[in-house]
Formats: sequence, C-alpha cells, structure tokens
Amino acid sequence: MPLSRAGDALGPGHLDHAVLADVLGYRLAQATIPTNAIFRARIADPFGLNKLEFSLLMLVSGNADVTPKRLSIALNVPGPNLTLLLDRLEERGQIERRRSEEDRRVQHVLLTRKGRALVGRLRGTIATMEEDLLGHLTEAERAMLFELLKKVAAHRRG
Repeated sequence: MPLSRAGDALGPGHLDHAVLADVLGYRLAQATIPTNAIFRARIADPFGLNKLEFSLLMLVSGNADVTPKRLSIALNVPGPNLTLLLDRLEERGQIERRRSEEDRRVQHVLLTRKGRALVGRLRGTIATMEEDLLGHLTEAERAMLFELLKKVAAHRRG
C-alpha cells in the first residue's frame, strides 16, 4: 500500500485518513463496513432479517417477560416504530404478544415455535459470522474490543 507523507500507510481509497484517526465515530463507521457485509451474507440474505429484527429475536430468546417498552429502550427504537417491527415479526409467525396474567395492562413478547427454531439456526450461524469478522484478532484483542465498546455504550442516554 502506498505511504503518506508521514510514512503511514494510506487507507481505503488511497487517502490519508490521519485527520480522522482519533474520531471514534469515523472508526466505528469504518468498522461497520465489513460488519455489514458479513451480516448481510450470513444473516440478512439467508434468513431475511435486518439487524434490528435479528437483535430483537435474540433479545426475546434470551430474556423472560420481555415487554415492548423494555425492547424499545434496549434497542433505542421509538415505541411506534417498535410496534411496526413487532407486527412484522408477528405476521411472519416468529413472535407473539401475550397479555400478562398478573397485570392485564402489560404485554409480553414471546417467540413462537417457528421463532425458536429460527433463533436456533441463527445461534449456529453467529459463531461463524463472528469468526469471519474477528478471526484475525487474538482472544485478548477480542475481549479488549468488546470491553471498550461496552464502556463507550455505557454513556448512552436512556
């Protein structure tokens, strides 16, 4: 790869990215390029799910008594948008909404049999997807990456 004046390798597009080297948002945006491509190849195209649908199904599978409000907060999706997303997954037969027996005002989101089967297949794909994306990192580097991203995300509002 060609070298910039400072002696560093030029980045994508053969441009010197030094002006953005310390901008987290730019680094995250650059990291989403391979992440999106691998997600599309491993999840979106084969399973017909977008990232939000995938995340929602996985969160519902890993949590009991999930409510739309809790999902809205976790995914940072406004309530009306989440309702549309839940409607779409319900129409596909992947989730169902059920009133709480304790408090009829509360609605829980649950996976259907079809949804549980789909999540089972997704779990089998996740390891391969992660290896495609992070295979060039050591276990220590992976742990550090996730820990640092967790710390950055902890400062979110809501």
